[in-house]
Amino acid sequence: MNVHDSEKIAGILKSEGYIETDCPQDADLVIFNTCSIRQKAEQKFFSELGRLKMLKKRKPGLRIAVAGCIAQQQGKKILKRVPYVDYVIGPQNIHMVRDLNKANFAKIAVEDNLLIADTELPVERKDQVRAWINIMYGCNNFCSYCIVPFTRGREQSRPSHSILNEIKELAHKGYREVTLLGQNVNSYASDKSFPELLKEVDKIEGIRRIRFVTSHPKDLSDELIIAIRDLEKVCEHIHLPLQSGSTRVLSLMNRKYTFDEYLKRVDALRRNVPGIAITSDIIAGFPEESVYDYGLTVKALHEIEFDGIFAFHYSKREGTKAAAMRGQIADSEKLSRLNEIIEIQNEITEGKNQSLNNSVQEILIDGPDEKNPLKMSGRTRGNKIVSVTLNAMHQPIKPGDVINVLIIKANRHSLEGEVIPE
Repeated sequence: MNVHDSEKIAGILKSEGYIETDCPQDADLVIFNTCSIRQKAEQKFFSELGRLKMLKKRKPGLRIAVAGCIAQQQGKKILKRVPYVDYVIGPQNIHMVRDLNKANFAKIAVEDNLLIADTELPVERKDQVRAWINIMYGCNNFCSYCIVPFTRGREQSRPSHSILNEIKELAHKGYREVTLLGQNVNSYASDKSFPELLKEVDKIEGIRRIRFVTSHPKDLSDELIIAIRDLEKVCEHIHLPLQSGSTRVLSLMNRKYTFDEYLKRVDALRRNVPGIAITSDIIAGFPEESVYDYGLTVKALHEIEFDGIFAFHYSKREGTKAAAMRGQIADSEKLSRLNEIIEIQNEITEGKNQSLNNSVQEILIDGPDEKNPLKMSGRTRGNKIVSVTLNAMHQPIKPGDVINVLIIKANRHSLEGEVIPE
């Protein structure tokens, strides 16, 4: 979501006559688009910001803006901590970067934007094959560990006609895959439900694949599962954050589902969409997580066998309910639990990939393989990365092509395949 926000910021500035540069020394304006969902991201941002202090002294005309969730969360505190920052702009107000040249522009723009879902902004996309599309903004769930509702505001859904027009324009430009974005796409609520929106996107000519992130388990309806099953362009992959295998910890997290309820949703997905790839998020060391609770998470990993996970140790976020909870766990213990979770999941992921050996997979080509420019790289419908060896007799393959590939080798986090001659 932050990457897509950056695409919008770049699109706005380009429309105002700015030219992008990779070198801060050449810039008139430097924008940090920040994430505050974990402490490490915040630390890295302030470290990077500190590196510009001397440049600002040598080049007084340089303007520095801080955008994104740290901007929203800290506001004036940033200006006090780093006085050489010129502007602070929250994620609901990125449209205001076009006004930075105006004399009356306020240094801080972090107010709620009640019109964000109706605001159309230019986008400067880096990828020419796959595109991200915001279908909604904000979050109403208030998980006890999460800062997002405080930085991105309450849920607002874009009108379906606006979303569909954007995707039709992308299809006309040659894009083949779209990913629909929201903190909880399952609660999309405009003039259509989320499954109804998927049906309309599925009809758009030129688009070959549809993905979406993120789905909250409590709102994963049977209607959505059927849409994944029946709509040709909707990929057989879902990211469904579990966070913990302990119902007690899930309650402390305010996740609003039990582990058994989560399992029923997984069973329904696999029953209706055989072979669906399911990925997830796991938090290790949440406050009051006992050794028994942690063991339930380990048990859940073995029981569910996710295709992959994003795993993190709990990071205290100022302003969230969990930050004030008793039973905070020592960093050493959180890290120990996290490392074991990653090790267990690596074995599961590798086994899942091994099961695809000698299978034929449909691959959407993204571009040259970063590790071997003589190969091409793409993804399966299950969102697994595949390095593709070109057949000597095969015609050249270009980004955006959809081809069938025989999987010849499974690695821990990727696959290797050969093009099947037509």
